Amino acid sequence: MAGKYFEEFEVGETIEHDKRRTISESDNQQFCDMTMNQQPLHLDAEFAADTQFGDRLVNGLYTMSLAVGLTIPDTTDGTIVANLSYDNVEHPNPVFHGDTVRVQSTVTDKRETSDGERGIVTMHVEVFAVNRETEDGEEVLVCAFDRTALSLKKANVE
Repeated sequence: MAGKYFEEFEVGETIEHDKRRTISESDNQQFCDMTMNQQPLHLDAEFAADTQFGDRLVNGLYTMSLAVGLTIPDTTDGTIVANLSYDNVEHPNPVFHGDTVRVQSTVTDKRETSDGERGIVTMHVEVFAVNRETEDGEEVLVCAFDRTALSLKKANVE
């Protein structure tokens, strides 16, 4: 499925991304290995057991990266020039191995570039998980950030 061109984004629209992902211990381990992040809170069960969380946490940058990936088919797949920024990143609740995440994006701003050839789209991305920290299986916000992308205009592609 192709992403949206600049003209197809509407400020205020919320896109509920259908794909979800259950995060495994292997996902977290591989991400930490690839990024050389050896933080024991992510990797050492004994260390993490003695923290306020009581268990290893999924690397927050993995959670954010996964969220971006889950949004691509509905937003910028094949229609992006470049990601310009990720701002206002928050991790209000922890993510644990076995948590399933879902993502939604709300378009907060869009404007044409100064030459009118492309457009800049900003989306507020929210990541939710059914998290073991909640007692009733309620979804909690585990990550939020603003993503700004330079987008192709459909009128210039046809």
